[in-house]
Amino acid sequence: MANTDHKIPELLAPAGSLEKLKIALSYGADAVYLGGQKYGLRAAADNFTNDELTEGVEFAHKRDKQVYVVLNSFFFDSDFENLLEFVSFLESIKVDALIVSDLGVVDIIANNSHIPIHLSTQASCLNAESGKFWKDYGVKRLILGREVSIKEASRIKKATGLEVELFIHGSMCMSYSGNCTISNFTQGRDSNRGGCSHSCRFDYELVDSKVNKSAFFMSSKDLNGLSLLDEFVQSEIDSIKVEGRMKGPLYAASISKTYKEALTYYSQEKKLDNEKLRYFEQELNKFTHRSYFSGSLESPAGLESVFDERDHKKNQTKVFGTVIDVIEDKFFIIDSLTKVLPGSIIEILKFNEGIITHQLNSLRDLNDLELSSTRPNQLIKVPYISGVAKNNIVRVLG
Repeated sequence: MANTDHKIPELLAPAGSLEKLKIALSYGADAVYLGGQKYGLRAAADNFTNDELTEGVEFAHKRDKQVYVVLNSFFFDSDFENLLEFVSFLESIKVDALIVSDLGVVDIIANNSHIPIHLSTQASCLNAESGKFWKDYGVKRLILGREVSIKEASRIKKATGLEVELFIHGSMCMSYSGNCTISNFTQGRDSNRGGCSHSCRFDYELVDSKVNKSAFFMSSKDLNGLSLLDEFVQSEIDSIKVEGRMKGPLYAASISKTYKEALTYYSQEKKLDNEKLRYFEQELNKFTHRSYFSGSLESPAGLESVFDERDHKKNQTKVFGTVIDVIEDKFFIIDSLTKVLPGSIIEILKFNEGIITHQLNSLRDLNDLELSSTRPNQLIKVPYISGVAKNNIVRVLG
C-alpha cells in the first residue's frame, strides 16, 4: 500500500478559451493554463482577450483554483515592445503564475513583477544543474521536458528544491521538448512562435533503393500516464499536466473529470486498483485519440511510441450539448449542438463523481412538440433526472 503522507498532485488542465476554462475547472481541474493574444505557442487556439483573462481569473479564484498564463514563444527583439505592459496587466488581475521559456523574459518578469515563474517545457530543462541555474534567476517551478522520466523528475525536484510539473496526458511531439522547425520549412509557419502546423502528423513517403513506404513515421502516439498515478504521487510530482488547448469542450470536461476522480479515489484508498483503473481507462477511450503510450515516463520512448497508422481511435461518444436550465422535478433543457435521434443513449457528466446514463425515448422541443431528430442550436426538453445540474456537459454514445 502506498505511503499515506504524500501530497496529491495538482491537476493542471488546458484552457483554449474562456468556455473551456470554466468547463475544466467545474469538472475538477485545480488549475488551468492558457494564452493571451500574444506570446504563446497556440496561435490557432481562441486564446484570451484581456477582458476574458480578467473574467477567467475571477471565475477561478472564486473557486480556489489557479490560472497560469503562457508567455513561452521564442522571442525576437520586437516582441519585447509591449511585454512589460502585458506583464503589469497580468499582475493587476492576480494571475497565479507565468509559463516562460526565454531567459530574457524570465529576467524581465523576475525584476518587474511578483508573479511566480514556471519554466516552460520549451526550455528543455532535463537535469538538476539546469534547474539550479533557472532557480537562481527566480524560477519557482520546472515544467520538465517529456524526455524526463518520473524517477528523474523526482531526483531533479530533490536536488533543486523547486516544484516540478510533468505531462501525464495528451499529444506528444517527436522532436526534442517541442523544439521543432519542420512546419517553418514546409508551411512557412514558425512552430516555436505559435504557428505549428503539425507537419509530423502528415503521411510521408520513404523511398530508397529497397524500400518504398508511405507512412506516418514522424507521428507520435498520445501520452497516457494514468496507470502510473501511484508513481507520480510517490515521487512527489507537484503538478500533473494535460495537453490540449486546441481540443474542444467535451475533451476539457471528460479529461478533467476522469483524472480528478482518479486522484480523489487514490487519495481515499491510497491506491488505484485494477477495477477502477479499467473504468478510468474506458473513460479516456471515449473521445478521439491516437493509440495511447506512456511516453518516457518509465523509460526512454523508442520505436513503440510511433503512431504508424492512418486512423485515430474513434469517438465512442460525441458532444450532444450543454444543460442550460433545470426545472426541479419537471424537466431540464439541453442546448443541442448536433443531430441526435430518438432512442439515443446520452451521458450527463456530473460535476461531482458519477455519470448519468439516460435513453431518449422521445425528443421534444420547448413547445412539447415531438421531433424526429435534433439539429444544432435547438433547445431540447428532457424529463427531469435527479442529479442533473445547469452547465453539465451532455454527450451521446455512438
